[in-house]
Amino acid sequence: MMQSPPVYDICTLSAFKENDIIISRFEPYLNHHINLSAPHRHTFYHLLLFTKGAGSHTIDFEEFEVKPHQIYFMIPGQVHSWNFKGFTDGYIINFSDSFFQSLLLNPAYIESFSFFNGSVKDAVINLPLDSFNRASKLLEEIIEEAEGKRVMSADLVRLLMLQLFIAISRLSVTVNNKGPASYNQILLKNFQKLIEDNYLSLKLPKEYADLLYITPNHLNALCKDLLGMQAGEVIRNRTLLEAKRLLTNLQLNINEIAFKLNFNDNSYFTKFFKKLEGITPEEFRRKILNHN
Repeated sequence: MMQSPPVYDICTLSAFKENDIIISRFEPYLNHHINLSAPHRHTFYHLLLFTKGAGSHTIDFEEFEVKPHQIYFMIPGQVHSWNFKGFTDGYIINFSDSFFQSLLLNPAYIESFSFFNGSVKDAVINLPLDSFNRASKLLEEIIEEAEGKRVMSADLVRLLMLQLFIAISRLSVTVNNKGPASYNQILLKNFQKLIEDNYLSLKLPKEYADLLYITPNHLNALCKDLLGMQAGEVIRNRTLLEAKRLLTNLQLNINEIAFKLNFNDNSYFTKFFKKLEGITPEEFRRKILNHN
């Protein structure tokens, strides 16, 4: 029987630990942590820039082809796995939720970057050559600074990382041809943040509309316009994602997962899951574990 996908924190990967951050070229990191190819969850932020490699990687059950010049970002709690083909290298940084707190007054600053908002479609970016070269240069500087252990190295690493984040964020804006965020975009982001904080207890669009001081019709129109779906579907999709994440943990039975997600009983949870995913929770669990 397969073991439950483990949850890794910074301390678990202590071979590379320094001030709540792990910085490494990817090839030696991968050799040191071969077990990380299996499905697992992180309690920390994670980014990886591929310089060489092929195969696939999966973030929250969405699969992506590994490509040189590709960078991806993950937030705590997401489920991840790798399936590389041949030699793979690049740069990897893992950092704790508190890593930037000594430098930034706004504790939610990192969340302002679209690739750290938890949306998988924003988290995997194929860089043009000039952007890849700039990102590689910054990551080389970060590695050099981390290995040098000079005075105030940790703070310089933080600044270099922020420079990298801002450069990638500007690229994302250019690629998507977006201007300054509109009122509706800000409202949608606030709705998504409220879902993240309350999806276990608040299930109805009206409850979120009340918190946003708008009508349910306004919220539905907003989601339909910007996401192509109703507000209720956005809420249900977040619950479905958490159900999938929990189903990778074989230590939890279906009843326990239903309870954690605040369903009244197992049958209601199963009906909810099958309606959205097309298969039962048990079938999904077998499928995802056999696939990996």
